[in-house]
Amino acid sequence: MSDPVVIALFALPFIAVIVMGLAMWREHRSWSGALAAEVAKRTALETRFSGIIDADAEAACIVGAAETSAHEREAMAQQRLSSLNTEASAVAEKLEEIRRLYGEKKAIYDRLAKQVAIFDDRLAFAEMGVYEPHFDYDSSDEFKAAIEAVRDRQKSLVTAKTAVICRTAWTVDGSVSKGKTMSDRAIRLTLRAFNSECDAAISNTRWNNANAMEKRIENARNQIDKHNASNAVEITDQYFQLKLEELRLTHEYREKIKEEKEERLEASRAAREEQKLLREMEQAEQEEAKYQRLLDKAQAEAASAAGSTLDAYTQKIALLEQDLAEAHAKAERARAMAEMTKSGYVYIISNIGSFGPDFVKIGLTRRLDPADRVRELGDASVPFLFDTHAIIYSDDAPALERALHQEFANERVNATNFRKEFFRVSIDQVEAAVRRLAPAATFFSDIEAQEYRETLALRNAQLTAQTQQVEAHFPSAL
Repeated sequence: MSDPVVIALFALPFIAVIVMGLAMWREHRSWSGALAAEVAKRTALETRFSGIIDADAEAACIVGAAETSAHEREAMAQQRLSSLNTEASAVAEKLEEIRRLYGEKKAIYDRLAKQVAIFDDRLAFAEMGVYEPHFDYDSSDEFKAAIEAVRDRQKSLVTAKTAVICRTAWTVDGSVSKGKTMSDRAIRLTLRAFNSECDAAISNTRWNNANAMEKRIENARNQIDKHNASNAVEITDQYFQLKLEELRLTHEYREKIKEEKEERLEASRAAREEQKLLREMEQAEQEEAKYQRLLDKAQAEAASAAGSTLDAYTQKIALLEQDLAEAHAKAERARAMAEMTKSGYVYIISNIGSFGPDFVKIGLTRRLDPADRVRELGDASVPFLFDTHAIIYSDDAPALERALHQEFANERVNATNFRKEFFRVSIDQVEAAVRRLAPAATFFSDIEAQEYRETLALRNAQLTAQTQQVEAHFPSAL
């Protein structure tokens, strides 16, 4: 072999090693670049997330922050709760103060309201109630005498210096006489003030404020004694009671005068009724005498008549005898009514159109024709006529009327004026009472109310016509 060949064969392994080394170097260089890139990437990532790389440290940090936040919130909550409790306590104290002030102001208001009621008639009647009489005198003259006697007793107390007294013997500048002069002046001023209040109360007393005026006198005494407390001057109870007695007597005296006036009016009405009965008796007697004269004349003329003329006179005489009999019966009834002042008619009527159902009037009349009284009651003062359920003749009509009134005393519409004889009861109840008190009486329970029912029918007809007009303009279907 030639030397070049040998050299080549000898150099081949070295060349291979060199080639492999170059290849490995290239690969190493390529891998080093990738590794450097990965390292750079990792470094960037580590730099970016350097704050949370350590999970345990991060968790511990988070837990610590959470615990710190919880403690802070708890502390804030406790502070807020304490603040709210403080505010609640302040509000409770303020509310309690408001309640206390309200109670005080309410007590003042109630006290002032009672004082105002003494001077306000409307409040007085509502608050003080109905006055109850204290005396039972039969006439106004007896009341007047009692008032004079009370005033004389008051004067005696003033004269004896026991109406107003001073319980302390004062001295002024060491002088007993000057102290007595001061006390006497205070007593005179007290008497003048109290008497003025009492006189004003007594003069202004009426049916609806009598109790209030008593309270006014009592209030005047309390106020005057309160102002005189420092002087030890006070109004005695005896003098105070006499003033109350004077007020009550004066009030009942005025009411008695009103009652006597009503009685005089009633007596005047009864006298007019009696006079009317006498006139009706005279008229009935005159009418009876007239028919008697006509009958006597007809009988005298018939005595000389004959034939058809006699027949005519006979018929005329028969008619006159009938008229005379009626006139005689009317005259007898009129004489009986005039002679027996207690005789009369008790009537029971109703007016459903004017007053509604279950509303009756039970009254008395002495007229010969009691229906005249019923027609008179149904005049222009009421919108409809009365229905008559019974007209009962009685020899003692006032007693029968009183018995029926007593039967329904609790149902009387006007409980203070007994001349208003209306009662809120049913017709059946009244009929049962009449059957018991006057068994022979005729009672009609039907309520005709013709005008009222005709008015209702007319109203219903008008309403029906209006409804038909509306239906004509607005049909039920299209």
